[in-house]
Amino acid sequence: MNRTKKFFYNSLSSAILQIVTMLIGFILPRIMLQYYGSEINGLVSSITQFISYFNLVEAGLAGAAIYALYKPLADEDHKAINGVVSAAKHFYTQSGYIFISLTLGLSIIYPIFVRSNALSPLYVGLLVLILGVNGTLEFFTLAKYRVLLSADQKTYVISLASITQMILNTAIIIALATLQVNIVVIRTVALLSIFLRSFILMVYVNRKYKYINYKVEPNNKALDKRWDALYLQILGATQIGAPVFLTTIFTSLQMVSVYSIYNMVIGGINGLLSIFISGLSASFGDIIARGEIKTLQKSYQEFEFSYYTLITIVYSIAMVTIMPFIRIYTKGVVDINYDLPVLGILFVLNGWLYNIKTPQGMLVISAGMYKETKIQSTIQAVIIVIVGAVLSPRFGLLGIMIASCMSNLYRDIDLLFFIPKNITRLPVKNSAFRILKMIIEMLMIWIPFQCMQIQALNFIQWFLYAIVVGIYAIVVVGFMSTVFDKALLKGVIVRLKSMLIRS
Repeated sequence: MNRTKKFFYNSLSSAILQIVTMLIGFILPRIMLQYYGSEINGLVSSITQFISYFNLVEAGLAGAAIYALYKPLADEDHKAINGVVSAAKHFYTQSGYIFISLTLGLSIIYPIFVRSNALSPLYVGLLVLILGVNGTLEFFTLAKYRVLLSADQKTYVISLASITQMILNTAIIIALATLQVNIVVIRTVALLSIFLRSFILMVYVNRKYKYINYKVEPNNKALDKRWDALYLQILGATQIGAPVFLTTIFTSLQMVSVYSIYNMVIGGINGLLSIFISGLSASFGDIIARGEIKTLQKSYQEFEFSYYTLITIVYSIAMVTIMPFIRIYTKGVVDINYDLPVLGILFVLNGWLYNIKTPQGMLVISAGMYKETKIQSTIQAVIIVIVGAVLSPRFGLLGIMIASCMSNLYRDIDLLFFIPKNITRLPVKNSAFRILKMIIEMLMIWIPFQCMQIQALNFIQWFLYAIVVGIYAIVVVGFMSTVFDKALLKGVIVRLKSMLIRS
């Protein structure tokens, strides 16, 4: 199976997974509220959030292991592959034991500080353990398969297994909830779905990779980049978590709510955009490992052009329609003002700036250049923390979003020069020109709608309004691409046709 076909399968399965995740994310909270009330629903959400932080014990390992597998997979070097997967299994097992220890500690401490009228401290502690087991099983059963399949550009297998697991998990919870079964029992039975996913991946890997042996001498040196990758992931967590932290410290919990509503919109957009880059890091990692510079240059330029075209359309629509959406979504909420057009523009601008560096950031991961980009990533994190701390006391959430925009802008400029120099060997002016074209296109789309006084009174009207904006955006971007990027546009169309025919 060639790279294009793998990309198609990865993107399609990722899209289905995103849709299923969104639907289940809407259904399960409603079930919890209907049958167990807000307190149990809040308790489960709170515990899950705490446990999610423990996943940092794995941070860096997956990225380092996947990078280490690119070359041996490309060379079909079974001995080297086994050395890496054996080392990955060894480190994941160690991480799993650390995760268990942290979960046990939380199960003791959490009931002391969080009191529940619905569950006794004993049951609260048990619930922590049960929800923690879900994460523990990831380390001991799933991780070793996920690393191999991700490196071999077969994330579609992981997505399909995850979809199956999520559907079974949801079915178990709904069925038992309607019978008013104790929440601890429900979550215990729901663990069966994790074993199903691991079983599916185990069967697939055993059939397709008969040479895999997890008991060979582990090549621990192959995972040297783990700590560099870990450092970058911690900085990434800082970048993402800083706005909420700063908003909490310098403003109020009500403003945290405002942030969460606007960020929900941008988070949804970024979730949809992630569908189109699923598995691409492994594809480019394979090209880089093989030393195919011409293929890399051609494929990267087509991807950058395609992704920039996509985010121009999507974020132009968001720029025009975010405030009508916010007004409808928060209608009737009067405890704080959510109608803040300047804040809406800053959120969309920040999301766009964040996505500008996606193609370049993907190549950093594909080439395993974690250590080479540590200083730049540190500066990016420092900008949002320091500038945000300086601006937020006077400007509140607006100051924090300005800091976030500045942070992403710095990283965009840095990667604009870093990637051509160190990986693609392409002229910087190519990417710079496409970014300038994006700015012009977004202004051409946004400005005309500012002259119109269109009011969307409900989500149906908003949806129709968004469609109109989207059609106009496609026309503008299509015209500009035909005039200024005709060759790349033709190349992308040819690739898409080939991908559809082969599929």
